[in-house]
Amino acid sequence: MTVRPIVRFPDRRLRAVAEPVSVFDEDLRRLAIDLAATMHAAPGIGITAPHIGILKRLVVIQVPPAAEARTYVNPVIIWASDDMIRNAEGSVSMPGVTEDVERHARVRIRCQDLDGTEQIEEADGLLAVCHQHEIDQLDGLFWIQRLSRLKRDRLIKRYEKLLPIL
Repeated sequence: MTVRPIVRFPDRRLRAVAEPVSVFDEDLRRLAIDLAATMHAAPGIGITAPHIGILKRLVVIQVPPAAEARTYVNPVIIWASDDMIRNAEGSVSMPGVTEDVERHARVRIRCQDLDGTEQIEEADGLLAVCHQHEIDQLDGLFWIQRLSRLKRDRLIKRYEKLLPIL
């Protein structure tokens, strides 16, 4: 279990599309364990392989914090509700700042586990938000791109002021 260095905004890898995982082996398992350790050290409730500079479609989420961390390989949203919710979001790649983002209140995802077995999961509330946030990241959409230009610019300025102390 290794805590890996986290890629920081505005690194271009945070806007790159991650490649699907096609090999389900011990290296993938070790990467998932390292992602969980890195997420806990950050601290955070979700992390993707691109957050540590590896452009693979691998996500670890732990919601609520008392629950066990779950690993999702090649996740995709296959259904989203029409009703929306707003939630404060942030990123392990941009620590110290958050902003409300509107997302679907419920989603259904298709993914694989670490053995390559297909899974379907339905989620609502914070877990649904996390799935959408992390899948956006895998698709090269950094969370601040969901904000208006004004909110995004203000958030980036707040983040830049924090950089000397991070």
